[in-house]
Amino acid sequence: MIAQETLLTFAVAAFVMVAIPGPTVLFTIGRAMALGRMGGFLSILGTAIGSIVLVMAVALGVGTVIAQSIVLFMIVKVLGAGYLIFLGIQAIRHRKGAARTMATAPAKRSGWRLLTEGFVVGITNPKSIAFFLAILPQFVDLESGSVPAQLFLLGAIVVTIGVTCDAVWVLLASAARDWFGRSPRRIEAMGATGGGLMIALGAFLLVWGEKPATA
Repeated sequence: MIAQETLLTFAVAAFVMVAIPGPTVLFTIGRAMALGRMGGFLSILGTAIGSIVLVMAVALGVGTVIAQSIVLFMIVKVLGAGYLIFLGIQAIRHRKGAARTMATAPAKRSGWRLLTEGFVVGITNPKSIAFFLAILPQFVDLESGSVPAQLFLLGAIVVTIGVTCDAVWVLLASAARDWFGRSPRRIEAMGATGGGLMIALGAFLLVWGEKPATA
């Protein structure tokens, strides 16, 4: 398998990349602010499952096909960005209803729905696709056993680091949510802010210039 020194170097590089706020972080903050701590954690779990699917796709070679096809990459990019914008618009539209509900009790949403929403964001994140395809192969040793197994191990490290960092963001965002929750106006502003973050993120992904390498 991969040498320990290589794994350590990769872990440090992955932490630096993941710790910098990006699409998943902004999505997580928006969900935690709008739905609370549990909503944020369920969203993290959903995005993590989506990321694991991406890792498996890369490890098995399917991700390479997407990376070499600008058309397929753009489809994934537009779908992911569009879904985020949709969620953001919904959060803004229903902010007054959320304020009334949260004034007496925490917002309630289906756990499966939160998982599904997070999964869609995680699996359609073009930045994650590009990162897994561009970075993971550089740390693979062709003489150290199964390449798919090495790719999966490296990807699992990235996902683990990502979940840990996102959990910290959820705790911070949910703490801010509690402060906002003392006033209906603050709650409305919170819902609008969370929705705005997701809309801004979706718009960013639509205009993001990075594309996969072509054959």
